[in-house]
Amino acid sequence: MATFGVAVIGAGRIGALHLRNLCAIPGVRVVVVADAEREAAERGKALANAERATDDVEAAICHPTVDAAVIATPTPTHARLITLAAEAGKAIWCEKPVALDLGEAERAAAVVESKRLPAQVGFMRRFDPGYAAAKDKIASGALGRIEAFRALSRDTYPPPPSFIAHSGGIFLDMAIHDFDLARYLVGEVTEVYAWGAVLIDERFAQAGDADTACALLRFESGALGVVETARRSAWGYDIRTEVAGAQGKLVIEADQKTPLRFSRRFGFEGDHYESFADRFEAAYRWQFEAFFEALRRGYSPSPGLRDAIETLRLAVAATRSWREGRPVAVREVKSNA
Repeated sequence: MATFGVAVIGAGRIGALHLRNLCAIPGVRVVVVADAEREAAERGKALANAERATDDVEAAICHPTVDAAVIATPTPTHARLITLAAEAGKAIWCEKPVALDLGEAERAAAVVESKRLPAQVGFMRRFDPGYAAAKDKIASGALGRIEAFRALSRDTYPPPPSFIAHSGGIFLDMAIHDFDLARYLVGEVTEVYAWGAVLIDERFAQAGDADTACALLRFESGALGVVETARRSAWGYDIRTEVAGAQGKLVIEADQKTPLRFSRRFGFEGDHYESFADRFEAAYRWQFEAFFEALRRGYSPSPGLRDAIETLRLAVAATRSWREGRPVAVREVKSNA
């Protein structure tokens, strides 16, 4: 079995999650953990039993025994680090989105393509067993012509103000997962009409963001869709997707974490997932297994940069629609690359 040395760039909450998953994959060895905060890098090193910890990101990526860079830093740094990894000749795995700016994302993708390097973007829900099975069912034609798509995502807890300020906003940071699923399951979106509101925390308004949003989608096929997003859920992590066709309907939902229902007094009790980390625990691991399997077999991993850029284009269109108060044709969103 081929083995791969990995540099993990970013050792915060999501970076630590990725480090734990990488350690569980046969043939993958974390060589170096890099973070702008040296203490975070040291914690990541201990977590993964890595060889080195550093605050020098460029040195980590360019390390001679590193074959692949896993980028888990804040979104504004993604495109620069993708470009740096490509120039160093490394395979690339990067958290979503590719960038906050479409032109910046396309310039990074062009460098990767010029080097003919494999790259994958972290839309982990595609690897969840429910969504993967839904994709197969739709591809088989079992639903007939797709008529409607609906997705709902509510995080349990709002992110801290320090994150809000640099996240890119609710559509680029959070709803982008559902936009990706819309494209993955139903096809390309031609038009979006979005609304946003501040109903949870005024600090979102201070950052020029929304904490609650809704977007209407018109698909190339003629199907229609709705994406609902909220930054808080008092009852737990709440994720649901529905695809309806002429001959059937699919609902992807994991509404209980523990497979136990306690019934008494003419009612029942169950539990909910608390966060994305436990709801999509398997998907987070399997996206990396798919990435390294693609490297071993020499084929392009998926979703790749161009696929992810089209999801970014849709998220940018939704943001523009909300801010301008009008429907936006997705192809109207051009880069300045």
